Amino acid sequence: MMQNASARHRAAERTGIWFVGARGSVASTATLGLAAIAEGQAPPTGCVTAQEPFTSAGLPEFTDLVVGGHDISSVTMTKRAECLVETGMVPPRLFAAAHDALERADAEVRPGYDPHGGPGGESQQASAERLAADITSFRDRHALARVVVVDLSSTEPPVDLAPEHDDPAALLTALTDPARAVLPASSVSAYAAILAGAAYAAFTPSAGMGLPALAQLARERGIPVAGQDGKTGQTWLRTVMAPAFAARNLKVLSWAGTNLLGGGDGATLADPEAVRSKLSSKTRGLTALTGSDITPLHIDNVPDLGDIKVAWDHVHVEGFLGSRLTLQTTWSAHDSMLAAPLVLDLARLLALAHAAGISGPVPELGFFFKDPWGSDVHDAAEQSRALEGWVRSAAAQVQP
Repeated sequence: MMQNASARHRAAERTGIWFVGARGSVASTATLGLAAIAEGQAPPTGCVTAQEPFTSAGLPEFTDLVVGGHDISSVTMTKRAECLVETGMVPPRLFAAAHDALERADAEVRPGYDPHGGPGGESQQASAERLAADITSFRDRHALARVVVVDLSSTEPPVDLAPEHDDPAALLTALTDPARAVLPASSVSAYAAILAGAAYAAFTPSAGMGLPALAQLARERGIPVAGQDGKTGQTWLRTVMAPAFAARNLKVLSWAGTNLLGGGDGATLADPEAVRSKLSSKTRGLTALTGSDITPLHIDNVPDLGDIKVAWDHVHVEGFLGSRLTLQTTWSAHDSMLAAPLVLDLARLLALAHAAGISGPVPELGFFFKDPWGSDVHDAAEQSRALEGWVRSAAAQVQP
């Protein structure tokens, strides 16, 4: 029996999501949530792409998304999800419904790139080729139209740029030297995505595809990329509020903030080098929106909070005739629950970008990021309008 045109189109657009850091909390939450949505156990609340104009744009259906990934952890996605149930983040009934999907996804997880271990004497070129082979094998094994790589791995310290980071030819030469590690781990994974012909999103502040030489290679090879550092909670709220002060012609004198978090992120960001990357991405947009360089932000590790993130903001504003206004906000949520729906959105939207033949950084996807590649726009409302316009344009370029 022949399928109708709509069904044929969906079958042709089966898309893989390849998580770097697949056994972490965000990837496990996204995988569990995807299964719950696909099986009708939960609505796609929080997914931007579950509303118009996205639902008419020919994006892959939630039921057409297949999960795999890389990780250096031996803790399975199922075990990670069990831990999230124990903390009260995930309802037990949804975990039970998604159990088999988590098991299937974890069976697709392959050993990632470990800068502190792995095959002895292997060059970074060889490592990237090994990772790319995992991605292409996943794509072929599941008859996928394309794969989107999403980096959800732990935050790295900022990278000191080397000459090779600006020159693709020099970089490709340096990568073949087994005695050198010219790229950070996140950028090895990004290069692997290029080799596999997979679209790529950097949901962390790590370098990833942000190095100029890799961004140029992505453009040359027809690969759409988006980043950097997912805008999930506190920063999103800031980019909503700051333009409102500007619209009222009120002057922001200072905007101070504090983050309290535990879990893996809290432990990672307790490293003063790693936290520099996160602080830079979180404050850059606020500084641009307010014109104030007095935007101190602190991130503290509070282990007992687990995946719960608490964010405080204190905003001091000058008003009419030098009067003062103070606004204080408190934000508290499970961080992985904020991030997971946006990760699914990015996979669907980058699949559309890839199908439309778009290459290099996609600035309109800056809506999802603290420090968007290819764009200096941080105003959340303006980003939302640009995203909606882009999805209509990109959908028009794809032939059904």
